[in-house]
Amino acid sequence: MTKLADKMVAILATDGFEQSELFEPLKALKDAGVKVKILSLKAGQIKGWDEKDWGKEIAVDMKVEDAKVDDFDALVLPGGVINPDALRINKEAVGFIQKFGATGKTIAAICHGPWTLIEADLVEGVTMTSWPSLKMDLTNAGAKWVDKQVAIDKQFITSRNPKDLPAFNQALIDALSKSQAVATEASAKKPMSKEDSDKNQVRS
Repeated sequence: MTKLADKMVAILATDGFEQSELFEPLKALKDAGVKVKILSLKAGQIKGWDEKDWGKEIAVDMKVEDAKVDDFDALVLPGGVINPDALRINKEAVGFIQKFGATGKTIAAICHGPWTLIEADLVEGVTMTSWPSLKMDLTNAGAKWVDKQVAIDKQFITSRNPKDLPAFNQALIDALSKSQAVATEASAKKPMSKEDSDKNQVRS
């Protein structure tokens, strides 16, 4: 079992997601042993956008309205113009993102993905990057916009475009690994229960 096998990540997207920005993080997470669920506004299949035309479809694991924030360790928000534009006007999607933000768990958004973070009122005071056309939107919402391949601040990981995916994916894996290390350390420091103590005495 890999060290991240107990981690579960949600990728929230709908039709028009930038194809590489969903499939490449999905592959990176699975290669690291992470379990991944595709959440969307509808059941069935959603279709990606591959640069200039419609691309591959992917099966939806559950509707976002049925998903529970506590079941996931991180949230990934792919870009594409059509996809986040639809998500940010859907109350279930925005509500899920708001609840996720309140947990302090990792949220990774790339390209136009941060649009939904603005709608969820999560960007104020956060250093972020994005597709350049979102710079003013993020700044007006209180974020500090930077032009770099990956910006990491508080619980947020953001990147600009598909060329940044290697750095974006690595930052996401690193965040999950860090949270796993913290959880392991906390477990090791947890006081032994009376039942476990009694068992140890019996063995000795």
